[in-house]
Amino acid sequence: MVKMEKGRPINILLVEDNPGDIRLTREVLKEGKIKNELNVVTDGEQAVLYLKKEGPFLEAVTPDIILLDLNLPKKDGREVLAEIKVDPVLLFIPVVVLTTSSAEMDILNMYSHHANCYITKPVDFNQFIHVIKSIENFWLNIVILPAKI
Repeated sequence: MVKMEKGRPINILLVEDNPGDIRLTREVLKEGKIKNELNVVTDGEQAVLYLKKEGPFLEAVTPDIILLDLNLPKKDGREVLAEIKVDPVLLFIPVVVLTTSSAEMDILNMYSHHANCYITKPVDFNQFIHVIKSIENFWLNIVILPAKI
């Protein structure tokens, strides 16, 4: 494990199908204190292709962290997380589950598949901004992320 190289932006993969949440997350992170590059995919199949650098994502940059919604088209976040955590190349990428579900089964399932944290998206605009800023502060400023393999 190493501290991020000075000056290098932190690469974030946002796996989200809600255009409003994508737009808001992008704006909050753009205005944040931590230099980052946000890449977005809108369904679970795209997420897996992106992470494995397949199909249209041959030149994709391996993310330093993944923000993963659960309720996605084509392949849901539960399946995406399961695939990430069995792949030796992707295994060490922190996954923050960011979803509207507060179902106990979802929470247990995500942690049993080694999610690094589980956050329920607030419906309130200002609370959503607060959550994204908190993720930025903790995961991009305080936590030491693993070096890319």
